[in-house]
Amino acid sequence: MEYHIKDESLSQGGKLRIEWASMSMPVLNLIKERFEKEKPLDGVRIGACLHVTTETAALMKTLKAGGAEVYLCASNPLSTQDDVAASLVVDEKIPVFAIKGEDNDVYYDHLRAVISKDPLITMDDGADLVSTLHKERKDLLDKIIGGTEETTTGVIRLKAMAKDGVLHYPIIAVNDADTKHLFDNRYGTGQSTIDGIIRATNRLIAGSIFVVCGYGWCGKGVAMRAKGHGARVIVTEVDPIKALEAVMDGFEVMPIEEAAGIGDFFCSVTGDIHVIRKEHFLKMKDGAIVANSGHFNVELDLDGLNEVTKSRRIIRPYVEEFTLLNERRVYVLGEGRLINLAAAEGHPSSVMDMSFANQALCAEYMVKEGKNLKKDVYGVPKEIDREIARLKLRSMNIRIDSLTDEQEKYLSSWEMGT
Repeated sequence: MEYHIKDESLSQGGKLRIEWASMSMPVLNLIKERFEKEKPLDGVRIGACLHVTTETAALMKTLKAGGAEVYLCASNPLSTQDDVAASLVVDEKIPVFAIKGEDNDVYYDHLRAVISKDPLITMDDGADLVSTLHKERKDLLDKIIGGTEETTTGVIRLKAMAKDGVLHYPIIAVNDADTKHLFDNRYGTGQSTIDGIIRATNRLIAGSIFVVCGYGWCGKGVAMRAKGHGARVIVTEVDPIKALEAVMDGFEVMPIEEAAGIGDFFCSVTGDIHVIRKEHFLKMKDGAIVANSGHFNVELDLDGLNEVTKSRRIIRPYVEEFTLLNERRVYVLGEGRLINLAAAEGHPSSVMDMSFANQALCAEYMVKEGKNLKKDVYGVPKEIDREIARLKLRSMNIRIDSLTDEQEKYLSSWEMGT
């Protein structure tokens, strides 16, 4: 079996951590039980580019239980948990191409290794797998049934490809499912981002000024959790509706140009490029801490930061000190990459349970229906989204009401008035 990981001897620790995570993933466990019986993915090769974490391992085991031949690489050079990669290879015989801290060349070599397995379904987190396929292996595109995309950044890229008419197979935007973005993006990103910042710095959030760049679902989660820790939260936005929502939620809103000179902590969560630029770094207080929890490190203009830096050093793990030309020091966390995965362990498994349940069921759906879909980006079918919510509620021992016949008739009728 071909694979590329850091160290096979780490597998035992990874196996235990995967087991621990699986205890909080009841929905995916139920799907795995059904998949083992029905084998809906029998003979299907799945190429996955995802964060190699304990929760992802649970998804890979579920797909394999469904009969799939699975190949996995990392969607971020700093997000891999090496013991988990080892356990997938040693204990589950699932080929993994991922090493925490891999450089850009190795990262793309790993993408190409997965692509070389000729996948019929792709699973992406950021669309690097899909875009590399389209750029470098056009000969494989016509064989692919379809794919899924996990994150906002990837959905944006894929919709751009579809708009330009260059997308060669259908993709389901798992990110857009209510059971994904309403929970994973808000509660998962909120908790894990603050966790990563605290683990990296051991600094107190309470009493600080915390600047959140972007007020999408991820930004809402980070702002909520920073406020819960006692910070004064400032939001920066380009969308007037989101900015207004942030104001109505009780946060201060201002341009990053103004916030740059005020904040103690900065966190970008926009999915766009160069949100915090060199002119903003130059305005920051001495000791300002800058992190990113958007998908790629391009949210921070690190090249621009280098241009205004006189010296730099690693002062503690995942914390790099930049002494600027104006003698102030700015601290960038986790090389500007996803801080919740670089310095912490990513989202709690109970949140990823719903996200990866969507991935598993959408893979099953794509095998059944992919040939009938146009080359476009689709939302998660509502019946899948609702089924995941039902299963999650059931696992929490929570019951809800059902519509009466009279209520159903009223909702579907135009004759009945007030």
